[in-house]
Amino acid sequence: MANKIVILEDNAERKAAMRACIADRFYTFDTYFFDEVAEMIAFLKKNLAKILVISLDNDLDMKSGLNGGMIDVGEGRQVADYLAMQTPVCPVIIHTSNSNAAVAMEEVLRDSGWKTRRVLPFDDTKWIQESWFFAMRRALVGPIKRIRTENVS
Repeated sequence: MANKIVILEDNAERKAAMRACIADRFYTFDTYFFDEVAEMIAFLKKNLAKILVISLDNDLDMKSGLNGGMIDVGEGRQVADYLAMQTPVCPVIIHTSNSNAAVAMEEVLRDSGWKTRRVLPFDDTKWIQESWFFAMRRALVGPIKRIRTENVS
């Protein structure tokens, strides 16, 4: 049974805000955060059929290596390229402020049959509750269906 939410995000404040949104409404799902492309792709290889939604940032900060040098942990576009070679199983939310990368990620995913949603970050982490959460909700449960009521007198 699909029960996993998978997110590529390296910023601690953004992760905390995303966790809070998910914990409030989608606490029944397992949520996994990754800040390295290789680790995320390894997880996807083992769990893709169990994933409900994927959310991708693009520009990840380099990490300090054991020898004091910097390690390039990749970018969201690499995850999108990997997904494009897989059978689509869930929606993908693209949450990067890098417009060129976002367009490229959307294009490669849509061309291979994946449904995507784009969320543009703004105002520190305010966008997470105001835009990202609604994209996540729609990806998980679909659009809100309005019930028509008729005026009975």
